[in-house]
Amino acid sequence: MRVYRIGDESHAKKAFNGDGARIYGGRWNKPGVALVYASATLSLAALELLVHLDAEEFPTSLVVVSADIPQTLPILEIGLARLPVDWQAYPGPETLQSMGTHWVKENHFAVISVPSAIIPSERNFLVNPKHPDFSQILIHKPAPFTLDPRLWKKNK
Repeated sequence: MRVYRIGDESHAKKAFNGDGARIYGGRWNKPGVALVYASATLSLAALELLVHLDAEEFPTSLVVVSADIPQTLPILEIGLARLPVDWQAYPGPETLQSMGTHWVKENHFAVISVPSAIIPSERNFLVNPKHPDFSQILIHKPAPFTLDPRLWKKNK
């Protein structure tokens, strides 16, 4: 299965090390815990990027870094029924941060599948870069990525 991350070219070499989430925390992890957020599709990865940035701070040189997760690697799947009612809140509720942080510290799975807060019927994948099976994930070289500038078009 292929997963995707989109980001600034200057961060491409570190796209799958989990440092950003470790420093700042995220919906599924507390600061101090390395975790890589990836999406099941390139279009969802683009939406996940867009939802976190204002137009004026948007990177000018984007790349996509994809990775292949082997079918033999077990993935823990978290369904909507296991999530708290406020799981889509912004910022993400502490209960989700605790769930993800607990999962990373248990270290049973290298990958966990979760619903996207943007489109709950689509999946994001949380990758634990500290898990022993992480080395089985094939990370591809960054490739240029662009978005249509009409996404920032202002209505007149």
